[in-house]
Amino acid sequence: MQTDLSDSSLFNHKSVMTDEILVSVDQYPLISGKKVTAIDATLGGGGHSYQLLKKYPDLKIIGLDHDPFARKSALSKLEEFKSRIEINPSNFSSFAPKEKVSFVIADLGVNSNQIDNPERGFSFQKDGPLDMRMNPSLEINAENLIEKLSEKDLADLIFKYGDERLSRKISRRIKKDLREKGKYSGTKDLAYAVAGCFPPKQRYRKIHPATRTFQALRIAVNKEIEALEKFLEIAPDWLLPGGIISIISFHSIEDRLVKNSFKGDERLKNLTKKPITPNEKEIENNKRSRSAKLRTAQLKELRL
Repeated sequence: MQTDLSDSSLFNHKSVMTDEILVSVDQYPLISGKKVTAIDATLGGGGHSYQLLKKYPDLKIIGLDHDPFARKSALSKLEEFKSRIEINPSNFSSFAPKEKVSFVIADLGVNSNQIDNPERGFSFQKDGPLDMRMNPSLEINAENLIEKLSEKDLADLIFKYGDERLSRKISRRIKKDLREKGKYSGTKDLAYAVAGCFPPKQRYRKIHPATRTFQALRIAVNKEIEALEKFLEIAPDWLLPGGIISIISFHSIEDRLVKNSFKGDERLKNLTKKPITPNEKEIENNKRSRSAKLRTAQLKELRL
């Protein structure tokens, strides 16, 4: 039975580091009592936008998300602020605002619905199709990807995006299985095959041995790194002078790209020498926040 994507009540996601996001945008001059516009580049269920709209009554937000399920949920959550929220069905790498904005926020994490809903195919905790598309209209899903790639290219992908040392062994096993049985039945079937590539003692650790492989496939299916690189290139041009950009990342590839961009972009002043991480209370209440890192930069003032 497929999940009804029109039911936004099924979307249950805890936004990460909301208090820290509020602190970061407070660095924009005169945000309180001043009519400003912001972009929530990864709207998700609307958690960050909700807190921002609640705190700043003169704020308007343009929310971007290419996941239709997320947009439906955000529309419901933000109903009381509907005159101050504009929801756009766009990936942040292809958006072009009509006017400059005061600040931009982005949470690069996979939302809880995408992980917890087996029909989305992101996780092996419950069996589901090998999909992993954040935008269901994308042509290539995870099943297509592993079928299309050569053994070498699949191994390189798993190593690059998953930092998986056994990438060659895993790729060899995947391609062998596909030759012998045609396809995997679902996420659990693939996870079982990946786990079988590890020595017995490593198969039952706290972190499942297939985690890094699934991460790599998800990143590749959604072209997350290419999208982030493009976003980091264009987002500073969305800002007014003095405008703030705050980005939460969840793995080393993303964090490195954000760090290098904020330090190396001549348009920006880096405001976080070291990333801000969740406090102990948040990690206790939301285990998925433990790897989050927040970095903030500011568009430099124009000098004549």
